[in-house]
Amino acid sequence: MTSPRSSRNARKRIEAWENGEGGPTYAKLERLAYEIYKRPLAIFFLPAPPDEPKPRTEFRSLPDADLSSLQRHTVLLIRKGHAFQTALDELYQRRNPTERPLGERFPCLRSASISTQAHRVRELLGVSLDRVPEASSDDDALKLWRRAIEARGVFVFKDSFKQGTISGFCLRHEEFPIILINNSTTKTRQTFSLVHELAHLLFNRSGISRFDNAAIHELPP
Repeated sequence: MTSPRSSRNARKRIEAWENGEGGPTYAKLERLAYEIYKRPLAIFFLPAPPDEPKPRTEFRSLPDADLSSLQRHTVLLIRKGHAFQTALDELYQRRNPTERPLGERFPCLRSASISTQAHRVRELLGVSLDRVPEASSDDDALKLWRRAIEARGVFVFKDSFKQGTISGFCLRHEEFPIILINNSTTKTRQTFSLVHELAHLLFNRSGISRFDNAAIHELPP
């Protein structure tokens, strides 16, 4: 058990590092990242601290009840997603490397029928209904859709969510939109979540996928 005195000394040491007085070893930097600041380690290697939008700002279209139900680990994963976007921005020098990125202005034609919209999205991704049966397993189907979505400049990541009611989320970005899906769910659910989050991005929104979809009826138009 850590004594109050050692805790005070640790705080003073961290404050000294933050003020530019010396610096931690790599092992201590990992502890700072994961145990103290609850941030990805890569943040410490960025030129400046990244902006971190709050979930309430990021997911404006979600009901307050959904936002307040987000558990701490889910919020940390959202931070991780923003860190991915910051790293991608640095890596690719602020320009999506895809030849034909998805962009933010896909005309989904909200007045069109669902089947018409689905057809347009499949055209956008280059996935015809004839190709889908080619997937010999649920895993192959997931890979097919993931490759098609990533080919349009959307970066897809997977992680294990401790909040079991969340199956994934997406974060909009002008150049580097990302989707992060819950790797703990079945492959069929991951495929559903992947396409569900793509729909959020096509409507230029960040979004969260839940197993309980009752809240859909509460969303604003």
